[in-house]
Amino acid sequence: MTRENEIFKQIEQGNMEGLDELVSMYYPEIYRYCCWHTSNQANAEDAVQETFLKAVRYMDRYAHRGRFRAFLYRIAANTCIDMSRRKCEVPVEDEVLEAVPLVDSSFQETEDDTDFLRLVRQLPEEMSELVFLRYGQEMKLREIAEITGLPVRTVQSKLRYALKRLKKTAAAGQDKEGTLQNMQEWRGDGDEK
Repeated sequence: MTRENEIFKQIEQGNMEGLDELVSMYYPEIYRYCCWHTSNQANAEDAVQETFLKAVRYMDRYAHRGRFRAFLYRIAANTCIDMSRRKCEVPVEDEVLEAVPLVDSSFQETEDDTDFLRLVRQLPEEMSELVFLRYGQEMKLREIAEITGLPVRTVQSKLRYALKRLKKTAAAGQDKEGTLQNMQEWRGDGDEK
């Protein structure tokens, strides 16, 4: 039994400390995801809070179908979309994204390059989202498919296309050499599920 399943059993038995543990497990990555999609840090914090409130409210609908992580990301995505509909959005500043620690240090080195962030943001929204989930949030293709509602093969092909596009832009001299090198390192990642 995974730790996540143990926590759900605790919650079902009325132990609300399990909720705190669940929030602390996923808060950093959901916060980073919301920073990527909102106009500022305050909006990101609001979106994260609303995401976890909705997750608790709709916990019975989840009923252990699929991964809870994907369930949370779907709620976060919908919450960010709702927030952007309510007000005119200006992309979050790159400094805010850099202030949020990442799990993967190799992506952190790449992401510290604000030119790379701008490059990824120039991609169409769906491609940018896929690149962020895969490399910023270190998700597997199946998790991304669950979150986006796309088939795994479609996620894989769109990611490959996005990386080719990023590599082409980087090679054209619109980005620094470090990004091109990281693009070459990523090339083999598309096959992992």
